[in-house]
Amino acid sequence: MAEAEAMYRRALEGKEKAWGPEHTSTLDTVHNLGALYTRQGKMAEAEAMYRRALEGKEKAWEPEHQSTLDTVNNLGVLYKIQGKMAEAEAMHRRVLEGKEKAWGPEHTSTLDTVNSLGLLYADQGKMAEAEAMYRRALEGKEKAWGPEHTSTLGTVHNLGALYTRQ
Repeated sequence: MAEAEAMYRRALEGKEKAWGPEHTSTLDTVHNLGALYTRQGKMAEAEAMYRRALEGKEKAWEPEHQSTLDTVNNLGVLYKIQGKMAEAEAMHRRVLEGKEKAWGPEHTSTLDTVNSLGLLYADQGKMAEAEAMYRRALEGKEKAWGPEHTSTLGTVHNLGALYTRQ
């Protein structure tokens, strides 16, 4: 992973010189460096990269832009790993609201986020909220893909695991 970090750092320096620190291509590299730091367990560095990427993307694009939401999502995942559940929930809810606004409540990407929010609620012990998210995701996925699709079955699995925990 040290080689990957060196390459991302080199790309970042070059893009900052060529296009500046606010260019969307530069911000994509900042985001990717955040993802690498997360995998390396460098949480403070990951958070700094994601926050920088998010601030820049919010200026360059709208809050509901897919690239912006990707960074918000990854920041939420990072917070969950760190045990910062309130912050993680806020990020995931923001992603959900952005996807609902951009693509609608029945879009499969929106439903994936609903499922992810269910996972977060389950981890927090918020069983009623988790069940509501899983049921919403399941109903939408069954309509979109059918009852036998692997994504639908993943949500069925999550709902079964929740019932086991209860």
